Amino acid sequence: MHPFCCVSTVDERHTSNFSEPSAMPAAASASVVSKSDLAKSINNNYHHNHHVLNYDSGRISQRTVAPATISAEPTHRLPALREATQLLCGDQREVKINDIVGNGISGILYKWVNYGKGWRPRWFVLQDGVLSYYKIHGPDKIVVSPETEKGSRIIGEDSHRLMSRRKSVNFRPHRKPFGEVHLKVASIRESRSDDKRFSIFTGTKTLHLRAETREDRVQWMDALHAVKEMFPRMSNSELMAPVYNVVSTEKLRQRLLQEGVSEAAIQESEQIMRNEFSSLQSQLMLVKQKHVLLLDTLRQLETEKVDLENTVVDESQRQLNELGPSSRLRQDKSSEGTASESEDDNERVDAAEEETDDEDNAFFDTRDFLSSSSFKSSGSDLRTSSFSSDEDLYAFESEEDVDPSIKSVGKNFPRVKRRKRLPDPVEKEKGVSLWSMIKDNIGKDLTKVCLPVYFNEPLSSLQKCFEDLEYSYLIDRAYEWGKMGNSLMRILNVAAFAVSGYASTEGRHCKPFNPLLGETYEADYPDKGVRFFSEKVSHHPMIVACHCEGTGWKFWGDSNLKSKFWGRSIQLDPVGVLTLEFDDGEVFQWSKVTTSIYNLILGKLYCDHYGTMRIQGNRNYSCKLKFKEQSIIDRNPHQVQGIVQDRYGKTVATLFGKWDESMHYMSGDYSGKGKGTELADACLLWKRSKPPKFPTKYNLTRFAITLNELTPGLKEKLPPTDSRLRPDQRCLENGEYDLANSEKLRLEQRQRQAHKMQESGWKPRWFAKEKGSDAYRYVGGYWEARERGNWDSCPNIFGHFSSEQMSD
Repeated sequence: MHPFCCVSTVDERHTSNFSEPSAMPAAASASVVSKSDLAKSINNNYHHNHHVLNYDSGRISQRTVAPATISAEPTHRLPALREATQLLCGDQREVKINDIVGNGISGILYKWVNYGKGWRPRWFVLQDGVLSYYKIHGPDKIVVSPETEKGSRIIGEDSHRLMSRRKSVNFRPHRKPFGEVHLKVASIRESRSDDKRFSIFTGTKTLHLRAETREDRVQWMDALHAVKEMFPRMSNSELMAPVYNVVSTEKLRQRLLQEGVSEAAIQESEQIMRNEFSSLQSQLMLVKQKHVLLLDTLRQLETEKVDLENTVVDESQRQLNELGPSSRLRQDKSSEGTASESEDDNERVDAAEEETDDEDNAFFDTRDFLSSSSFKSSGSDLRTSSFSSDEDLYAFESEEDVDPSIKSVGKNFPRVKRRKRLPDPVEKEKGVSLWSMIKDNIGKDLTKVCLPVYFNEPLSSLQKCFEDLEYSYLIDRAYEWGKMGNSLMRILNVAAFAVSGYASTEGRHCKPFNPLLGETYEADYPDKGVRFFSEKVSHHPMIVACHCEGTGWKFWGDSNLKSKFWGRSIQLDPVGVLTLEFDDGEVFQWSKVTTSIYNLILGKLYCDHYGTMRIQGNRNYSCKLKFKEQSIIDRNPHQVQGIVQDRYGKTVATLFGKWDESMHYMSGDYSGKGKGTELADACLLWKRSKPPKFPTKYNLTRFAITLNELTPGLKEKLPPTDSRLRPDQRCLENGEYDLANSEKLRLEQRQRQAHKMQESGWKPRWFAKEKGSDAYRYVGGYWEARERGNWDSCPNIFGHFSSEQMSD
């Protein structure tokens, strides 16, 4: 007996008490009678027993109207009834399948292979409940001809053309399929957004298929569903219907009579036996019901997974169409499916995506904690600056015990009116294919890859350096804390500043312009109390040096990014040291962490920063910040946690937060304690500014929108090397895409001379290497030359060269 069969408690001794139905014809039990006669006999003999036979689409189901009146004799003959009705059911289903499938289905379908190969044609054969496919090109191709496909139904014009091109053969060669799917265990789903695509999921792999036309897909889907109906899944009512098997107590009765047991005791024993079987039946029914529910859940999960795989790319494409062609960096046109099944090609494992979850126990759920409203620092006291006008921009501490000199930091700078939006584009942006651009550049240096202007944002790498100083008020606060003798609060604010430089990278998927050799950028922001200057000092390797001065402090550094394409991601490893020096002699130095941009080809593009940042101080304290790498299933990404240690190695403060949201601190060592009620006493150090009122397609912050602005009277004061005067970058900002592309190509051709210039002894104008070091330091003189308006030493690097100059 099947473990899920149900057991009846009907006693054979009492079957004579039930009404005796008309006898079945003898021929029926012998299985010789014709199907029509058999059906008529079944209907005549069992109608009065209140059994109704429903024929619907070749299926037969039995509905018991009055179970209490069922006699034992029909129960014995239910298997014969079932066998007879199955004959009728199978006969009707076979007619339906033969009409659609015939002796088999053959034809060309396009199968998704992987990101590199995309959709490739395969010869598919549907026969005997198995869908097999073969290669039609290359050394493993099969022979397809009218003789080999004799008796099969061919779908698709491409399939007929392929057969007509092949020479006839007099034999049917042995063909080994490249892959096959048994439809009995498969789920079939149509794409809801592409009327040519469908998918087949088996639980272990997924086939993403595409027909030549919509009509071809309809024919394939009809055939696949018709074959799959050969293996129908029973309904819940059929599965849960009890099976009335008779449990005989006759042997028990005879044995008890031999022992001389009284009739009353025998009947009591029989009743006990029936009760036990009834209890067992109830338990089996419960187990059976749970089993059915589990199977249904698993099947639902299967179909939902296939449907998700079918629609994820279409949804990404829809979002791309809404955002505009500049977002083509997110997805290549040919990447229309997933690579969940790719036996044709083994894809390279992205080394940049390997998880390194060391020190994972040091991180707790920042999301839950940051939602707490019980911080000491509520951040309600906000800075008013030229970037916010009537809106608040930066969050400050609001503790009552904070010194007034600290609370007023950053509030007393003069006000400068700056723009809040980019110019409206002149032209409509065109689309480009990313994969066609980068497939030949995998493993190469990103700075050497020439991409169209559509992949750029209207900022240069020199201007991006200044973005790190968006929250320069943190350094101003650190300076004030140091003046008050609080070195711990100074390094805490320096650490928050080091983290805040990454906030502007969230959602920024476009590449900044690579500066020309000798290109410069200045930023005189009295409304922030800073003056910033940067210059490209080397072409190969590409090095950018910067210098910034604020109230009581100086900040400088140089940056060399080592970048690599890994097919689906870009990895950026920074090389260089950033230095912050206060007027009282205290110095802090640190290096940036690794940055990777993922899902270049398929899926949602995102960037992540990970690694350990060490801020070394020359006095009492140092700080270590751990940027946690985001995993595939991480639902709380961008976490940062750090500690501040004194000169003896004792942890005196703990920092935590997210690099795209905020940073908090607590006094003492809480790095290994995780979430807890004591974390509600944390204090706010920094909070990300609000997004711009007029968003851009480049996801620029309100601060970044101002970086390339030419304020009134500024153009006349700038040197000819300033990034604001770069024509391709200016054209991109204005939405003149064709002109921007042509200008970018012209400047890149000119830039090829930079290597020769560097070898010939070219030196940067405003920076020089420190003695005994490869680091660059500002030599001074820029702001003085600006004051005089004397730029004789600055060439017009963006101007036009004659053909003779280019050849030289």
